[in-house]
Amino acid sequence: MIQQNNKKPIILLLGPTASGKTAAAIGIAQQYPVALISVDSALVYRGMDIGTAKPSKDELQRYPHALIDICEPWQAYSAAQFRKDALFAIETAHAQDKVPLLVGGTMLYAKALLQGLSAAPSSDPLVREQLQQQLETHGSAYLHAQLQHVDHRAAQRIHPNDPQRILRALEVYQTTQKPLSDWWEQQEETFPYHPITLILAPNDRQVLHQRIEQRFKAMLAQGFVEEVKHLIQQPHMNADLPSMRSVGYRQVLEYLNGQYDYDTMVEKALAASRQLAKRQLTWLRAWPDAQWFESLDPPFWSSVKNTFIF
Repeated sequence: MIQQNNKKPIILLLGPTASGKTAAAIGIAQQYPVALISVDSALVYRGMDIGTAKPSKDELQRYPHALIDICEPWQAYSAAQFRKDALFAIETAHAQDKVPLLVGGTMLYAKALLQGLSAAPSSDPLVREQLQQQLETHGSAYLHAQLQHVDHRAAQRIHPNDPQRILRALEVYQTTQKPLSDWWEQQEETFPYHPITLILAPNDRQVLHQRIEQRFKAMLAQGFVEEVKHLIQQPHMNADLPSMRSVGYRQVLEYLNGQYDYDTMVEKALAASRQLAKRQLTWLRAWPDAQWFESLDPPFWSSVKNTFIF
């Protein structure tokens, strides 16, 4: 096992949605002593299988992934909790003399793991409720405009269609009278391992869009609409939960609520998936010391042997 700067290694396998990360991770696991750890904010939820492209039960039995199916879709799960859970999974893998292989596309989680989290205060229920009411009345673009006035740096980093992060940034400012971006600068946690970052993505953006469309239509054929219908009927579930605002789930739920027809749902879900991929690629292009791989070059995992030594 490699050890650089007296730090044990971890591998980060990142990429946009539908780039083939799961297949690549399993391919690596077939040849090398790795422990797979998910870096995905939707895969943590039990019962959200089809729409998240979760590895199959057979795949998970043969190649277990830590941090999959660890909470219910109505429960809260944060980047801070992910960092805590991921560090424990990494430590466990090293104790078993395996290389932790963290695979996924939730860039906020990956960044939180490597860089730590700010010391921003915990949520204030009253302030959050007031902001939530504004969100329901005026929409996320309205709140994003407010954020531009009080915290321009945070507004530049947070997408106008990301209501959860917009709400959090405004909540921190209203609670502390201090911009969230100032809290970010106080991050002092150090990452105790040596990260090796591999990025998997098609060179051709159009190819990625085609893969996104093929995968979503396959999800629909597998019963994605029924999965969402079953989820939303469970106690404690509602449309405003972070789990139900995941790409695909949100659009299917709006279709089930009669907000638009089936074909419109498909188009909106595909558009949201393409936007997600665009945001992911924006994060990845700025990722330091990363090695890029073309996801259409089979087999991707055969070339990793030249990247590190097990």
